[in-house]
Amino acid sequence: MKVNNSSLEKIAVSKENYPSDSLPEIAFVGRSNVGKSSLINALLNRKNLARTSSKPGKTRTINFYLVNDSIRFVDLPGYGYAEVSFAERNKWADIINEYLFERDNLKAIVMIVDIRHEPTKNDLMMFEFLKSYNYTNIVVATKADKISKGQWHKNLKIISDKLDLKDGVELLPISSEKKLNIDKLWELIDGLV
Repeated sequence: MKVNNSSLEKIAVSKENYPSDSLPEIAFVGRSNVGKSSLINALLNRKNLARTSSKPGKTRTINFYLVNDSIRFVDLPGYGYAEVSFAERNKWADIINEYLFERDNLKAIVMIVDIRHEPTKNDLMMFEFLKSYNYTNIVVATKADKISKGQWHKNLKIISDKLDLKDGVELLPISSEKKLNIDKLWELIDGLV
């Protein structure tokens, strides 16, 4: 898809603040500091629309990005950030759960993992949770430029085996920085919307 315009449309922590129309939405979920915001920026061909940080746990709200006035990307808070209180982590979980359970606009979820690391216990829990609601069709392995192409197959197999990926679930290596496979991810998103 050619992105002609994109903007941060809304920031919310509860359904009362979600956009009120029926545009289809693609949500992005992943561990804190896995590269969700960088991936959204790469898809939108923008540098800093989605705010990135080297400090994990930056996204603490649901951020709605309007794309070409026809679709919305939804950046959900990252999970698994250990340096916040238990109460704060539970608050983030409540924000995510309310969106996932109550949003009719939600068409698909892109789950993001780091290609360099085996999926964490939190990744496994999130994947199982999403799978139980038939949501996860795409798993993106970010930071593919940080390892050699020769390691991709081995690392993708570890991710696939650990998550027990079945037919119908795409596992795609991505580099937001180098724009590697961004066009392929757009094709998958177009197919889901």
